[in-house]
Amino acid sequence: MDSLTQIVLGAAVGEAVLGKKVGNRAMFYGAIAGTIPDLDVISSFFVDTVTALEVHRGFTHSILFSILFAPIFGFIIAKIDSYKSFKGWTLLFFWGFFTHPILDAHTTWGTQLFWPFDIRLAFKTIFVIDPLYTLPFLTFLILAMFQKKDSPKRQFYNRTGLIVSSSYLALTFLLKGLAFVQFTNALEQQKISYQEIETKPAPMNTVLWSANVKRENDFLIGSYSFFDQSEITYSSYPKNHELIGHLMDNEKMRRMIHISKGWFTITQKEEELFYNDLRFGLLSTKENANNFVFQYKIIENNDGTINFVETKKEIADGKQLLIELWDRVKGN
Repeated sequence: MDSLTQIVLGAAVGEAVLGKKVGNRAMFYGAIAGTIPDLDVISSFFVDTVTALEVHRGFTHSILFSILFAPIFGFIIAKIDSYKSFKGWTLLFFWGFFTHPILDAHTTWGTQLFWPFDIRLAFKTIFVIDPLYTLPFLTFLILAMFQKKDSPKRQFYNRTGLIVSSSYLALTFLLKGLAFVQFTNALEQQKISYQEIETKPAPMNTVLWSANVKRENDFLIGSYSFFDQSEITYSSYPKNHELIGHLMDNEKMRRMIHISKGWFTITQKEEELFYNDLRFGLLSTKENANNFVFQYKIIENNDGTINFVETKKEIADGKQLLIELWDRVKGN
């Protein structure tokens, strides 16, 4: 999830663990704990694109990280804070670290919670930015913040924020299931045979959903809003995997395909090849759009190695997507 959401979650968890004893300092250190796992993005400045993608939401988002580093931070804070409980601070940092990847597991990218095992949990029920999750949670946290540390209202507000946000997460599984039924029914009615289907929410809401459908030679992408009146239509995207046939034995290409779980297409523009990760959709809700959120230019070097360079996104693309999203959410 986005940084603000993880800060809010960490602060609320910190309050739940030590709020009665240290007041707002529990929220402060909880917010820090909720932020630390995302520092893995720093690696992108020192490694190539493929390695950075592999590292992202890896070790720092694992149970192992929570177990190893919570006592270290607990020891440090117990030394510098007036509240000297090593156990209390360790518990605060453990739950701050641990709840971070649990929340991220609900997104499309997911987390390697069981690192070093190559298992990525990705429930694909919530977008990385969802105001319906974050804003009510933040509101209750602010209300709690202005109460005295031993006030019943403080505990009530914080507990309510945790319950409301967790209930919304649970609701997203139901919404995903309802959307999944609509997508599969449409495929059946249109007599479309397929190998696999994945569904995920559109940006910043859980009313509009999209589906990636895997077939032998292409992928279909469709969208469905709970306010739709017309049937679901699917756009076809040829795999074009034959365009990288000469690169299939390249180690970096194999790693990239593994990262995207095989959900990718290749497009060619003049003499250049581009790798499109379909899991994260497009910067448009229009049918047959081709501006993928995650697209990488494949650079073949003279020594036989290859590099992946992410294509630049324009601010205008984001603004246009927000306009299209609003129109599409309202139904077709």
